[in-house]
Amino acid sequence: MISRSFILAGLLACGVVHSALAEVKPPEPVYPIPSERQLAWHALEYYGFFHFTINTFTDKEWGYGDENPEEFNPTACDPRQWVEIAKEVGMKAVIPTCKHHDGFCLWPSKYTEHSVKNSPYKDGKGDIVGEVARACHDLGLKFGIYLSPWDRNHPEYGRPEYIDYFRNQLRELLTEYGEVSEVWFDGANGGDGYYGGAREERRIDRATYYDWENTWAIVRELAPNAVLFSDVGPDIRWVGNEKGFAGDPCWHTYTPHPNEPGGQAAPGASNYKEGVNGHVDGEYWLPAEVDVSIRPGWFYHESQNDQVRSPENLMELYYQSVGRGACLLLNVPPDDRGLIHETDIAALRGFKTLRDATFKMDLAHDATAKASNVRGDVDTYAASNVLDDDRSTYWATDDGVTSGSITVDFGKETTFDHVVLQEYIELGQRIL
Repeated sequence: MISRSFILAGLLACGVVHSALAEVKPPEPVYPIPSERQLAWHALEYYGFFHFTINTFTDKEWGYGDENPEEFNPTACDPRQWVEIAKEVGMKAVIPTCKHHDGFCLWPSKYTEHSVKNSPYKDGKGDIVGEVARACHDLGLKFGIYLSPWDRNHPEYGRPEYIDYFRNQLRELLTEYGEVSEVWFDGANGGDGYYGGAREERRIDRATYYDWENTWAIVRELAPNAVLFSDVGPDIRWVGNEKGFAGDPCWHTYTPHPNEPGGQAAPGASNYKEGVNGHVDGEYWLPAEVDVSIRPGWFYHESQNDQVRSPENLMELYYQSVGRGACLLLNVPPDDRGLIHETDIAALRGFKTLRDATFKMDLAHDATAKASNVRGDVDTYAASNVLDDDRSTYWATDDGVTSGSITVDFGKETTFDHVVLQEYIELGQRIL
């Protein structure tokens, strides 16, 4: 939401540029710059996470992998309600946990029996992922997928055979549920688990085991518009905490570094704490996604019904994430009925009320703007562009100007306590 530069974007359709003005070229980009898929992601700003699996019924955060599919038994499950609530409160996309670390699949994968097809849900004919996807496509929200690389149920985890399984499931999710906007790869990888009955600890080389370049290539082939999330991108990065805030500043540019000297940066094997601020001289356009839960846990626990974040707290997180140029991924875990809990809904609605009250009126709508310098002295880069409510127009200065300023005249005495500034990031990020 807030990025400051002497290339400031407006929020007027971009008019036809007269030939006389075409000679004034736009500023040269400051590399790296975002891809089209990354720009589409930036525009989302705020979207939802749905942590829901067999853990919801065992009252755990991480399942061991030995859970009986019959334990998955939501009695009033309505994934459309999840998406309807998300849309109502202003979220632009949702991401369900299709498979968490326990290995239980919320879709009837043909590659495992450890899924909804062997649960009581809809007599084994249910498909939670499919229901969420259909609701998203019907209601106009983008649909993403979370697929845990770690699988504490699968007997071959830690061996080469598991990679075939993992990629086959990725292909299922990318080909059977319509357009996918984001693919979320968790950094938690390897440890103790059921592993088909072995009940042992299995460690992997996180940098090499998943052969990430070839795994990511599957997404590029089957879902070319989807952004890839992990500690190291390659499209968007983890902010490095689960507390709901980005740093100030939070650079969109970033160079993933390994967590050990001489190592290779990879999901689960990076110096992730650097993600909170990014790097002013980062090698890649790799903006931060801020993931946080509305409850203390990521999955629903009845004991936490009185610990749901307040609207005021959510608003503060919004300022500290979207307000610092990141996107906010807010987890809202469905309960053991298969519904978004009433307490969570009340908090989300209260949060929306606060946002609406704060931003509903643009006090600068009828104001005028003057700049100390305008690139080429042409309207294409005029100061008025910062007030036109169009992200595709912007104010820019002549090359070499490093201390430009804009004066906004409201025409009358005006009191305000919020200023929203946005940078035209198509040309890169230039200032703090």
